[in-house]
Amino acid sequence: MRYPNFREEKKLWRKGYKMIVGIDEVGRGALCAPVVAAAVCLRKNGRGQFSSILIKDSKKLTSKKREEIYEALKANSNIEWGTGRVSEKVIDGINILEATKLAMKRAVRNLERKCSNADFLIIDGNFGINLDVSQKSIIKADEKVFSCAAASIVAKVTRDRMMFKYHKKYPKYAFDRHKGYPTKLHRKIIKQCGFCKIHRKSFRVS
Repeated sequence: MRYPNFREEKKLWRKGYKMIVGIDEVGRGALCAPVVAAAVCLRKNGRGQFSSILIKDSKKLTSKKREEIYEALKANSNIEWGTGRVSEKVIDGINILEATKLAMKRAVRNLERKCSNADFLIIDGNFGINLDVSQKSIIKADEKVFSCAAASIVAKVTRDRMMFKYHKKYPKYAFDRHKGYPTKLHRKIIKQCGFCKIHRKSFRVS
């Protein structure tokens, strides 16, 4: 099995870039709640410390394993990250693609508040974001690039924790189980109960 590696980061370090940021998002296909992005920067001298952490795309990990890796990343002084979110109301107003780009932009800005300005972005996807920073888009970067895979885990854990809080506020919607995605259970509950305040009104349920 292949795991995300440092190949992209190493190429950029050799070119003189220092603040290399991997970006990914979660919640783009959900029917409710914000879309959340994470921007992760790994310091060059810290990459050797991750050999024992099997980083993978967050979708290929169990919830327990994501939490374990999240805490390991959080405890490592060579990792910094920022997160950004865009609400369901804004998503309805500007569409999910533009909201995704905005969440990514906010994640980068929040990361830069902790450390120096980014000088290269690696984005999971086939689009760029409106920042005056060199960038490269890679489809399925969360399966190939370490910093993007780490970003996918940070974003996923951040949003899942948010959905557990929403479950306490709206218990009949079972947000703790489906996390807002269009599962059979979620669709059934919507048909029975209608939308709640955090549902995206511009998304089709059926």
